[in-house]
Amino acid sequence: MASKKSHQNWSWIIMVSFILLSILDIRFGLFGILCMTMPMYHALKGRGKIHCSHYCPRGSILQKFLKEISFNNVLPIAIRKHGKKVLLTIMITLFSFSMYHAGPNIYRIGFALFRFMTASLVLGAIMGIIFKPRSWCQVCPMGYATEIISKSKKVA
Repeated sequence: MASKKSHQNWSWIIMVSFILLSILDIRFGLFGILCMTMPMYHALKGRGKIHCSHYCPRGSILQKFLKEISFNNVLPIAIRKHGKKVLLTIMITLFSFSMYHAGPNIYRIGFALFRFMTASLVLGAIMGIIFKPRSWCQVCPMGYATEIISKSKKVA
């Protein structure tokens, strides 16, 4: 199988565009659903965590802009082991509440997705400065969901 070309050098532009466009018109926040579903799409297609290593705009922006200012500390094992489970649970719960309270209002849905994407980027940036630039990737809820899907497909 031919190796897939990585888009990590430029995919950060997608994240910057998403944030800027969402600030201009919150309906662009709806595009956040793509960032949340694409990793799972690839996993369901049997491609594993290829989204994380080749396409993820959040990982790209963290690597590109934090590599010079990061303290480059190693993420503690406890956070690596349990953080992704805790974050996935928190994110699913908060996302469910956000979508319930947004109702059918496209502006509220867009804002909820924008808020989610921005909050995870800020948390990822904080982690990237304290630890290594892509430390977020080790606890990313979407990466963990992808891992669960990939493992379940191998078992089935």
